[in-house]
Amino acid sequence: MKNFVQELVWRGMIHDIMPGTEEQLEKEMTTAYVGIDPTADSLHVGHLVSIMMLKHFQTCGHKPLALIGGATGMIGDPSFKSAERVLLDEETIDKNIQGIRKQLEKFLDFEGENKAEILNNYDWFKDFSFIDFARDAGKHISVNYMMAKDSVKKRLETGLSFTEFTYQLLQGYDFYHLYDTKNCRLQMGGSDQWGNIVTGTEFIRRKAQGQAFALTCPLMTKSDGTKFGKTEDGAVWLDPEKTSPYKFYQFWMNVSDEDAKKYIRIFTLLSEEEITALEKEQEEAPHLRALQKALAEDVTVRVHSKEALDTAIKASKILFGKNVTEELKSIDETTLLQVFEGVPQIKVTKAEFEEEQTFATLLSTTTQNEIFKSKGEAGRMIKQGGISVNKNKVTDGNANAEVELLQGKFILIEKGRRNKFLVEVE
Repeated sequence: MKNFVQELVWRGMIHDIMPGTEEQLEKEMTTAYVGIDPTADSLHVGHLVSIMMLKHFQTCGHKPLALIGGATGMIGDPSFKSAERVLLDEETIDKNIQGIRKQLEKFLDFEGENKAEILNNYDWFKDFSFIDFARDAGKHISVNYMMAKDSVKKRLETGLSFTEFTYQLLQGYDFYHLYDTKNCRLQMGGSDQWGNIVTGTEFIRRKAQGQAFALTCPLMTKSDGTKFGKTEDGAVWLDPEKTSPYKFYQFWMNVSDEDAKKYIRIFTLLSEEEITALEKEQEEAPHLRALQKALAEDVTVRVHSKEALDTAIKASKILFGKNVTEELKSIDETTLLQVFEGVPQIKVTKAEFEEEQTFATLLSTTTQNEIFKSKGEAGRMIKQGGISVNKNKVTDGNANAEVELLQGKFILIEKGRRNKFLVEVE
C-alpha cells in the first residue's frame, strides 16, 4: 500500500490535516468520504479535486465513499457564500443526483475489497423528525461551538438563516452516521469545509466517544489569482452537453505553464517520475507544451473517452494546422461550430450555391461581397496564393467552384493567414 498522505503531499493536495490521520491510515484499511451537494445535474472541474482525493485514496488501498447530499442539498452550505442559496425542490435534486452519480462512476472502482460506494444522505434524513434531530444531534454540539466557525461568523453581518445555521450540524451528523454504519473514520473536502468537517469529528467524539479524522485540500486558483474552472462562458462542466469535449480539452491546453505544473499533479494519476520527465521536456522545448498536452489528454479521456479526445485533438489541429482536410470533414457540426466560434458567418441559399460559378464569384457576389468587394479583387488574391477553401489552396479564380460541403452545409474560406469565414448553405 502506498502512503496516502505522502502521495498527497508531493502532489500539493493537502491544506489541513488533523493530527493522527496518517497513523490511522498506516494502521489499517480505512474508509473515508467526500460530500457533494447536488446543486446542478453535473459536476464541474472544481469538483475534480475532491474526486481525485477519493481516487488516490482508493489506489492507496483504502475504501472511498462519495456522499451525495440529497438532504443537505435542500438547505445549502453557507460556507464562504455571500448570500443564501436558492432552495431546490425534490424533483430537481433527484435529477441532479442521477447526473452526478453517472459521472462519479467513471472515476472510482466498484469492485474488490476496497470497492467504492455512492450514498445519498436523504436515505437516513427522510424519516428523521425535527424533534428526533433536536434530541439526537442538537444536544451534542453547543451554539457557542457553532458560532465560532468562520463560515458562520462571516455571514452574521449580512444575515444567516436558521436553516443555513443548521447545515454544519447536518453535515456533522452525516459523518457520525457513516462512522456508525460504515466504520468511516475520515472526511475529506476543500479547505472551505474544514469547519464543517471538524464539527463531525467533534460530534463523533461526544456522541459515540469515538475518534475520527479530517483532511482538506487547497481551493484551486489560477496563478493570476482568478477562479479556477471559470471561462468567459462560465463553469467548465463534466457533462458534454454543457461543455463539449473540445472545449473541455482546450480548457486544459490553455492553462499557463505555472498552472500546468500544479494541475498535472492534482488531476492526473501520473507518477512523480513521469511528471518530472514532462517538466524537463517542457523546459527544453516550452513551445511544444508537453505538460499541457499530457494534462489535457489524461483528464479528457477519464472524464469523456478516448474517442472524445481524438475528436478534440482533430478539431484543435484544424484551426491552425495544414493538410487537415480529412479532419475537417470528419468532425461533427457542433464541434465545427465551436472550433470556428467568433469567425464571421455568411449565409447563402442552396440555389445561389448550386448555380454554376467560378471561385472568384463564390468569394465575392455569391457571399454578398463580405469576403471580397469584387471578382477582380478575389482573383488577384487567388493568384497570390492567399485563398483556401475547406483547407484546399485555390489556384485559379476562373475555375468552376465545385466544393464539397462540410457536414452537408458549410464551407470554410481562409483569406490570408488570419482571416477565416464560415459560409452556411441553407
